[in-house]
Amino acid sequence: MATTGNPSTSFDPARTAVLVIDPVNDFLHEDGAAWEMTKSTVKKNDVVAQLARLADGARAAGVPVLFGPMAYTAEDYADEGLQRRSGVNRLMFENRMFLAGSFGADFHTDIQPQPGDIILAPHKGTDVMRTDLRDHLERLGTEHLVLAGMTANLCVESTGRHATELGYDVTFLSDAIGAESLAAYEASIHVNFPLIGNAVLEVAEFLAAIAPETTGALGVEPGDTVYGSDRGKMGTVEEVVASADGVPGYLVVQRGAILDRQLYVPLDAVTHRTGNAAFVNIPKLVVSKLPWDERPTAEATAAKIGSPASKVDSLYRTHAPTDV
Repeated sequence: MATTGNPSTSFDPARTAVLVIDPVNDFLHEDGAAWEMTKSTVKKNDVVAQLARLADGARAAGVPVLFGPMAYTAEDYADEGLQRRSGVNRLMFENRMFLAGSFGADFHTDIQPQPGDIILAPHKGTDVMRTDLRDHLERLGTEHLVLAGMTANLCVESTGRHATELGYDVTFLSDAIGAESLAAYEASIHVNFPLIGNAVLEVAEFLAAIAPETTGALGVEPGDTVYGSDRGKMGTVEEVVASADGVPGYLVVQRGAILDRQLYVPLDAVTHRTGNAAFVNIPKLVVSKLPWDERPTAEATAAKIGSPASKVDSLYRTHAPTDV
């Protein structure tokens, strides 16, 4: 299971894993059963080349690469009735997608697992966490899961949501992800992913940020540019203030020379740093809804934490959870 604490500002190979979801012919090859649906985003992002680059770069840096494919047998439909479970299962059933042993279920020629990679048992819905993925992550000591592949609003999103709920840090790689439509892709990348995970990066940014964690380093420096989890530019770091006397550490971020507005960004909101770019785990689109326009105080921080469980009479003030 993932551990708690402030996230590293780099992707430590000892604690990071890359999961490539459904890099198979039915999604990525022009002869695949879903190609007419996926080709617009796959071509737009050059997903095949980006996934190959991601896997090669991660391996070279010592980051484990896991593959999460789908494969359906006759028993899945005849015995389990998966075609009745959901719209996506019906779609795959009617179009004979990902049939076990078929061309469509095979890995794309350019994205083949290599010795040392991990190939997961097939997922039968949209959540790869419901396979043996978690067992492998725990064995590897993974705390940060990096997601890429197909498709943005289904398997990638469902897996990211579940991983976050389990306590993993989750990063999505926008240019190594495709979808069945541009609208689905855009909604995932710009609206959902920035709130589900702690960052949306591109492959090059992720690969550049792979490095062993440096104990005690703040990771961010004056002059760095701060970006939200939606890749929106927030401003430039003027000062890095370390924690002291109950006040958490924070960044003083200049939002613009003309407006002369400052943000006070908690250091523990910084998820990682790539070059001179620092990323925080909140979208720029919603940062105005946060109380970051004043320097933090010990009192304000204590108020955000709330009361300890021992001092709470009822979780929902007037009600408690129902006992079974």
